[in-house]
Amino acid sequence: MFSSSPQFAAACQILRTLREAGYEAYLAGGCVRDLLLGREPKDYDVATSAQPEVVLRIFPRTFAVGAHFGVVLVASVDENEPEETNFVTEVATFRSDGAYTDGRRPDAVRYTLSAAEDVQRRDFTINGLLLDPLVPSADLHSSVIDHVGGVSDLKAGVVRAIGSAERRFEEDHLRMLRGVRFAARLGFALEAETSTAMRRLAAKTALVSRERVRDELTKMLTEGHARRAFELLDETGLLTQVLPEIARMKGVEQPPEFHPEGDVWTHTLLLLDQLEAGCSATLAWGALLHDVGKPSTFRRAERIRFDGHADMGVAMAGEICRRFRFSNEESRQILALIENHMRFMDAPRMKAATLKRFFRLEGFAEHLALHKMDCLAAHGGLETWELVRQRWQAMPEEAVRPQPLLTGRELIAAGYTPGAAFKTMLHAVEDAQLEGQIATEEEALRLVRERFGPAPAATIDPASMA
Repeated sequence: MFSSSPQFAAACQILRTLREAGYEAYLAGGCVRDLLLGREPKDYDVATSAQPEVVLRIFPRTFAVGAHFGVVLVASVDENEPEETNFVTEVATFRSDGAYTDGRRPDAVRYTLSAAEDVQRRDFTINGLLLDPLVPSADLHSSVIDHVGGVSDLKAGVVRAIGSAERRFEEDHLRMLRGVRFAARLGFALEAETSTAMRRLAAKTALVSRERVRDELTKMLTEGHARRAFELLDETGLLTQVLPEIARMKGVEQPPEFHPEGDVWTHTLLLLDQLEAGCSATLAWGALLHDVGKPSTFRRAERIRFDGHADMGVAMAGEICRRFRFSNEESRQILALIENHMRFMDAPRMKAATLKRFFRLEGFAEHLALHKMDCLAAHGGLETWELVRQRWQAMPEEAVRPQPLLTGRELIAAGYTPGAAFKTMLHAVEDAQLEGQIATEEEALRLVRERFGPAPAATIDPASMA
């Protein structure tokens, strides 16, 4: 048994069904690569000689999402198992691709009965392997079918394009970014011709949809090898094409008393090195972009300064988020991380009300995580982080967000005329409440009268407001 996962079992059942119907069928692509590397694949793909209409006919639950390209999704169905244990497997017909005039998809495909011909259209040799898991008594390696030299490249730790690297990248320009991601995630090197082709064709990534580029970069940032991925992006010339704002960090000096690690680029790489696999996309992009405003605000006075770099960073990151079409929710959190990352230095001197409002930031745990990474990538001191973390964890939610002692309704009932001053009054009341100076409505009204004067109008009967 090559894997004990239910996904593997579901894929093997699809293979059996196809073969019983008289067709060739194998596991294909990344799942074979991962099994050979001793990793559990996230999903399983099947390659078969059966054409899409056949696949649609012989399986009871299918989705023809890419049937015109030879791809059908097959859902496993087991009435005795809960729905969440059923799985979807991609089943693709052996094919060869026509021209890729849009740099993304083939204009047409031609079905073939040859598995050897099918793998030639794939991107990298390590993704061009086939596996027959149904061979009786066979071990994993003897069950692999290798038409492209992928096994030797796996052993050598190399990411190599199948056939002509330039042709593979001309077909689908996103493959350049995928190649970088595979190399970083697996700890592999880029084969020389493949790397050279990336440098030569890097500008082609401008033709790829920004959403596809965003998703590929997000995977790089959240798979646990972000630093290596961005080093490879830089080495291949892809970084200046997809994120020129990050490329401009190189060579931007920082004050050595605060940043002994070096320039802004080095500092950012050290943050990326701390991103764990599975971290949130917003934290990852916040880490990448937290100092994106530094190159534009660099100046040398009594020392190197970056005055207003957080505000500049918010403006620049906002444009990047729009460019890559992040959701509004994701954009808000990424920009909030950048906007507030310098506030931690003031936290030890914040009054209680200010600190509690700081804790109210959405996803404060991510703000805290970014600050820790920022410190460890610079001077290494974590005293402020530890202080804030302890206070945040020790403070109950009702102390951070207490029920308001006053609203505009109570102010009107007390005789105050509605207007812009209400916001100032209510903020003053909340401030005192957060500081622990007042705790009742009566004390709140007394504070308003003392600070803003008595109500100019007679008390209005609250019933009249109904």
